[in-house]
Amino acid sequence: MESGEGAVRKNILVVDDDAGVRDVVRSMLESEGYCVSVAQNGREALNVLKTQDFQVVITDLVMPEQEGIETIKIVRRDYPAVKVIAMSGAFGGDYLRIAGYLGAHGTLAKPLQMASVLRVVADALAV
Repeated sequence: MESGEGAVRKNILVVDDDAGVRDVVRSMLESEGYCVSVAQNGREALNVLKTQDFQVVITDLVMPEQEGIETIKIVRRDYPAVKVIAMSGAFGGDYLRIAGYLGAHGTLAKPLQMASVLRVVADALAV
C-alpha cells in the first residue's frame, strides 16, 4: 500500500494472547499510519507470516500454544529480513534479555507506553 505521498506503508504483525494488548498496540500503530495484522500466539503468527510481507513482528514472550522465544527463533531463521520486537511483563525482564540474545531488534516492557512502542518500531525499521 502507498500513501498519498508515495511512501510504502509498513506491515507489522502484533502477536499476543491478550486481545486487549493486541487491540491497544494495533490502535497505536495504525494511528501512525502502519498497516497492522494480529495473531494470538506464535503458531498463528507463523501462519500469518506466510500470507504477506511484514517488516516487523512484535511478539509477546509468554503465550500458550507457542511462546515468543520459539517464535523469535523461527522468524529469525525463516524470515531474516523481518525485524522482531519482543514484549513482556513477566519475570522481571529476564525474558527480554533472552530475546535480545536471540536476535530481537528491540524490546518493550509491559505495561506498554505509546511513545516507547513507536520509538522501538521506528528504531527497528531504521536498521
